Amino acid sequence: MSQRDPFGASRVQSRRTRPAKPPLSRDAIVEEALRQITSEDDGAMSLRKIAKALDTGPASLYAYVNDLSELQALVLDRALEAVKVDEAEGSWRDRLEQLLRSYTAVLMSSPAVALMAFRTTAVGPNALRIAETLLELLAEAGVDQATAAWAIDMLTMFVTAVAAEHANGSDPAAPDGPVTQAINRAPANEYPRIHAARNEIMSGTGEERFAWSIDVLVRGILSRAQP
Repeated sequence: MSQRDPFGASRVQSRRTRPAKPPLSRDAIVEEALRQITSEDDGAMSLRKIAKALDTGPASLYAYVNDLSELQALVLDRALEAVKVDEAEGSWRDRLEQLLRSYTAVLMSSPAVALMAFRTTAVGPNALRIAETLLELLAEAGVDQATAAWAIDMLTMFVTAVAAEHANGSDPAAPDGPVTQAINRAPANEYPRIHAARNEIMSGTGEERFAWSIDVLVRGILSRAQP
């Protein structure tokens, strides 16, 4: 940027007087990517947009992340930092349910995060922290290691599916929603069991169904535990 001196000559501003750019790092890239998907209207992120925000070129990012897929996994893990794993009280069952509720709430706090969790596996310390806590709770319940190892995958997949289903803020099973309408329109002669159970199929609140599902999953895990 040039300036004019009192005599009409132009002077070039020294680059040393400009604010220094923050150092580029993997942490800065992940933080900016998470900011973009949780604050922008479309919830989209790209290496080009991230590079622009960090005042660098897209090629510079490859020194810290291999590709967009790896970045998405890192961003998801950063979002999972908000999951509460050590603040719950009560029995192992109470603490397990509270952890899963916190996990669900974090994913549902942003449609982009919920959908990312459905498509991406988190890689990083926060995903490991959650898995470690789930294994600890199941061990406290007397579940053997092999059963617990598969169980934590099933529990987190359930939470992810619930969050993704509600990612756009809509309830597919709402009274005026497409699921309810389809069930109510189902002809009794073609779908007799659906017709007979239509009230039960659509009954219950989301909270009641979540608690029921967790109960069913936990009972199933316990029934498979090896003595």
